[in-house]
Amino acid sequence: MELVKDLLLVTGRIVTIFPLLLVMGLVMGRRSIGELPVFDFLVVLALGAVVGADIADPEIEHIPTGYAIIFIGLMQRIVSLLVIKYKTFGKWITFKPTVVISNGNLIVSNLHQVRYSIDNILQMLREKDIFHMEEVELAILEANGRLTVHKSPLKASVTVEDLGLTKTDQSIAYPLILEGNVSKRVLEYVNKDEAWLDEQLIARGLQSENIFYASIDENLKLHISQPTLDTIPPIEH
Repeated sequence: MELVKDLLLVTGRIVTIFPLLLVMGLVMGRRSIGELPVFDFLVVLALGAVVGADIADPEIEHIPTGYAIIFIGLMQRIVSLLVIKYKTFGKWITFKPTVVISNGNLIVSNLHQVRYSIDNILQMLREKDIFHMEEVELAILEANGRLTVHKSPLKASVTVEDLGLTKTDQSIAYPLILEGNVSKRVLEYVNKDEAWLDEQLIARGLQSENIFYASIDENLKLHISQPTLDTIPPIEH
């Protein structure tokens, strides 16, 4: 009878604690989750805690621990089936894909929504060997935290190697302005000063403090991410 009481107590704890863990996982954001879906991450976290407590505390009985592991595994299986059968339920317990770049321009409001900085996005682009943001037609931050990138057709469809031509070196674009702050080191690297930059920006009717992101390459090609007026593609799955 005491064992049944313990098992019911464990069941109650699992059922009541998982909604709280799920909410906290969603609040923490996809950066904290990494490659796993939110609920699967919580399952791994809970299993680790259960097993760790059982190993560390000799007074904890093995049977309730074993039951907790089995129950958590079954609950994960049930949730997985519900996600497949009911799409709305799946949207409730996970993140939706978020478009962060459209036609070479950062969508600042979406970056703030997913709590990613421009530095995070630039790093993820570099990991895909992309050093010029204007090459990106669409970039989507997936539910697992990865960045999916679709290059513009002129950059991705045909390469110079495909045409049998000699490949020319393409310089790297360096972040020059981040959230209104000008990098003097980058200006020095390209042998220019802030007066030159101001001239370039004034010619475009812009000021550095109003620019979220701008880059420059060694050929002095300046790319400024403008607030996009384009309709953001409805990427939801």
